[in-house]
Amino acid sequence: MSVVAFIFCILFIACTAIGLYRRLNPQGVLLCAGMTMMGCAIALNVPSPSAAPTNGTGNVVFDLFRIIEETFTGNFFRAGLMIMSIGGYVAFMNQIKATDALVYLSTKPLRIFRRYPYAAATLAIPIGQLLFITTPSATGLGLLLVASVYPILIGLGVSQFTALSVIAAATLFDQGPGSANTALAAELIGKSNVEYFIVHQLPLVLPTILVVMALFYLSNRYFDRKDKEKVMSQAISSLPPEKGKPDVPMLFALLPVLPLALLIVCSPYVAFFDPPVHLDTTMAMLLSLFVSLLCVLGHTRNLRKTFEAVGGFWKGMGNVFANVVTLIVASEIFSKGLISLGFIDSLVIYSSHVGLSGIAIAAFFSLLTFSAAMLMGSGNAAFFSFGPLLPEVASKLGLPDYTLVLPLQLSASMGRAASPIAGIIVAIAGVAGVSPIELARRNAPPLIGSILFLIVYHFITQTF
Repeated sequence: MSVVAFIFCILFIACTAIGLYRRLNPQGVLLCAGMTMMGCAIALNVPSPSAAPTNGTGNVVFDLFRIIEETFTGNFFRAGLMIMSIGGYVAFMNQIKATDALVYLSTKPLRIFRRYPYAAATLAIPIGQLLFITTPSATGLGLLLVASVYPILIGLGVSQFTALSVIAAATLFDQGPGSANTALAAELIGKSNVEYFIVHQLPLVLPTILVVMALFYLSNRYFDRKDKEKVMSQAISSLPPEKGKPDVPMLFALLPVLPLALLIVCSPYVAFFDPPVHLDTTMAMLLSLFVSLLCVLGHTRNLRKTFEAVGGFWKGMGNVFANVVTLIVASEIFSKGLISLGFIDSLVIYSSHVGLSGIAIAAFFSLLTFSAAMLMGSGNAAFFSFGPLLPEVASKLGLPDYTLVLPLQLSASMGRAASPIAGIIVAIAGVAGVSPIELARRNAPPLIGSILFLIVYHFITQTF
C-alpha cells in the first residue's frame, strides 16, 4: 500500500501545483487536496496520526472535518492571533500616517542608498538574521520587518518583491538557542543548544549568509530589470517621500518600530529588566497600540477621532484573517495530507536504496529536506519528520551525527522561504498585497544556489 500511497501523493502534488499555477483559489485547492489525501489514507488503511483528530467524533467522515476545526483552533491560538495583531498594527500605522513619518525621516540619512537601493536591501538580510536569533518566529519577525523595514526599502526605490524577498531571506536560518529546530538538532547529537549553535551552526551559517546576500542582490536586480516597467510603476506609486513631509508629529516615526524594540529589550538575551519581563509578540502589538492611541489623542486632542482611528486596527486584523490565517490553515491541512499518506517515510525508504556514497546520500537527504519544506511550507514539519531518523542513518553511512543533522536542519528552514504556502511567505505577501506564489518564485533561484553552496561547503570542510 505504501507504493500506492506514494503514487497518490505525487498525483495530488501535481494537481495542486497545476491548480495554483492556474490561479485557482489557493485556500480551496490546498484544503481539498489535504482532505482528499487524508481520506485516501483512511481508505488505504495507512496508519497515521495526521488522519485522526485529537478528539474523535466516532465517525471517520466527521473526523476529517474535526481536523479542520482543530487546525483552525490551534493556529488561531498559536500563531493566528499574533499574525492578525501584527497585520492590524501595520494597517493602523498606515492610517495614522506613522509609516509616512518613518519613511520621511529614515530616507534623509539613507539618501546615499538611493543610488544603491539593492545594496541597502541586501543589508537587511544579516540584520534581520541577528534579530531572528532573539525572535525565533519566522512569521512574527517577517511581519515586524514588514511594519518597520519594508516601508523604508520601498522609500529607497526598490520594488515590493525585492523588499519582501530580503525580509524572507532574513529568516532563512533557524539558528540560536531559542529555535525549535536547533533544540531538536542539539538533542539528536547529544549537545546543548548553545554549544550546537556556537560550534556547529555559526561556522556554516556565516560563509553561507555571504553567498545568500550576493545571490539575492543579483537575483533581485535581474528580476526587477526583467519587469522594469511594472516595477517602476510600483515604485513611483509607493514612494512616500514624494508626498512631502507628512502632517503628523515626527515622533510618530518611532511607532512602527516600537513593537520590535519592545521585543528586543524584553528578550532574555538582552536582560534589560531585573527580574526579566516576559513579553510575547501579541502583547507587544497591543501595548504598542495603546501607546499609539495616546499619541494620536495628544496630536488630535479629539477623543472621537482617536476612537475612530482604532477601527483601522480591527479592519486590518479582519483582512489578515481572511487572506493569511485561512491560507495557513489550508496549508497545514495539505501538509497533514502528505504526511498521512506516508510521503516523508516513503522518500526516506526509497532514497536509502540508492547506491551512493555516504556523503552523496547525505547531500541527497539535504536536498530532499529542502524540497519537503517547500512542499509542506514548514521548516519545522520537514525537519521534525526527518530528524529522528538521522542518527541511525548517519551511523549506517559511517558519518558523525552532526555531519548529517546540521545541513538537514538548515536546509529545512531555507526551503521554507521558497514555499508559496509557508506561513512567513503567505503572511508578508498578504500584508503587502502581493501574490505569495510570485514571491516564492522570486526567492527560488537564489535559494537553490545557496543550498547547493551550503551542501558543498559543509561536506568539503568535513572531508578536509
